[in-house]
Amino acid sequence: MNSLSSVSDAIAPFEKQNVMRAVVLYKAEDEKLMAIADEDERLKAAIHVERNIPIPVPGTGEVLVKVMAGALNFNTLWALKRKPVSTFDRLARFAKLDPDAVRHNLDYQIMGSDGAGIVVKVGEGVTNCRPGDHIVIYPVVFNHQSPEAMEDYLFDDHSRIWGYETNFGSFSDYCLIRATQVLPKPRHLSWAEAAALPGANSTVYRMLISPNGAQLKIGESVLIWGASGGIGSMAVQYALRTGAFPIAVVSSEEKAELVKALGCRAVIVRHNEENEFVNDDGTPDMRRLVRFRREVLQVNEGKSPDVVFEHPGRGTFYASVFVAANRGRIVTCGSTTGYEHLYDNRYLWMYGKRIIGSHCASWNEAARANDLICKGLIMPALSSAFSLDRFEDAVEELKNNHVGKVSILCNAETIDEGVEDVEFRNVIGEKQFRIFRKKEK
Repeated sequence: MNSLSSVSDAIAPFEKQNVMRAVVLYKAEDEKLMAIADEDERLKAAIHVERNIPIPVPGTGEVLVKVMAGALNFNTLWALKRKPVSTFDRLARFAKLDPDAVRHNLDYQIMGSDGAGIVVKVGEGVTNCRPGDHIVIYPVVFNHQSPEAMEDYLFDDHSRIWGYETNFGSFSDYCLIRATQVLPKPRHLSWAEAAALPGANSTVYRMLISPNGAQLKIGESVLIWGASGGIGSMAVQYALRTGAFPIAVVSSEEKAELVKALGCRAVIVRHNEENEFVNDDGTPDMRRLVRFRREVLQVNEGKSPDVVFEHPGRGTFYASVFVAANRGRIVTCGSTTGYEHLYDNRYLWMYGKRIIGSHCASWNEAARANDLICKGLIMPALSSAFSLDRFEDAVEELKNNHVGKVSILCNAETIDEGVEDVEFRNVIGEKQFRIFRKKEK
């Protein structure tokens, strides 16, 4: 456990103040922002780093956390752009579903769905953590009294993604979570590294390993789109750890070198504009599809991939169904290039292929995935970290063809702060933690 002095250090600032820094969205700006046609300009106009936001008070079953670091996700961009809908619509729906969620429905929202920090205060009924504990945050808020949610949070309509569909997220000095979001921080990681892991790591665990996903087996091959990104780099590692054969698709030679450093031998370099397999009129570009399938076969011993790890969506989905092996599985968790997917159903039904939808992970899946991190079996893919006051620069980094994950330093002062088990880290080798490290901000 942590020493009494470290507990006191974490709590002392909280006792002296009732306001904090936070990145917030304002409900009153929804109409004005949507009138800005250029999405990049809209995004910039939506960012507000405030210094006088009230620190939330934990209620029954809740935990107040001093945020040491948070991490960006694509839902950060969606929230800023108010796309596909304003997150304030989601807060209002959440408040109607759950009486405990009414206070989330404010005229401002604190974003951030990934984080790591120190427990400062616990509400009534919380027994799985106490002040001073170092934790990472499982990014799903669910109804712990729902029998459906106990089996899998996706079965419960009350479940929401924290810091996107709820309030009081990680881009702040203090955040508010439920006790059912607490997981132990891997002691050999820095705060910035630990914060970058919970969402991506648990998402990939569910997609590739869990019975709810593809259940990747030893000897199988898996095609991974965007293999140098946050979840793509995790997918490469999980494939290698299970004895599978990852086939990475990346957009540049620089990114190819990164995934090769992870141990991936089969890499296909395709510029992003080459990964549009459907013409404007909705017809497939068969020449491009056949050419891509040929590339995949060349790096996979003439075989089609058993599993396709999908998240770009509209741009790549036709190709994913097209190239998957007979009885193959296409597992999808997102649609960064568009939600409306096109594919030829004959390639699905005639060859027994399956499409598997996947969204984050259950608390149990997230705990199992986090345990792999704690054991040093899966490594963080942190590329850079920015201070909370430089949030706009971090967003630019995420937008502009980034690799790995981008963290936000809230109460942590440096990208390397927070490593507790130096001996274990040295056994793994410092080089393994810096494969994706681009630059320090």
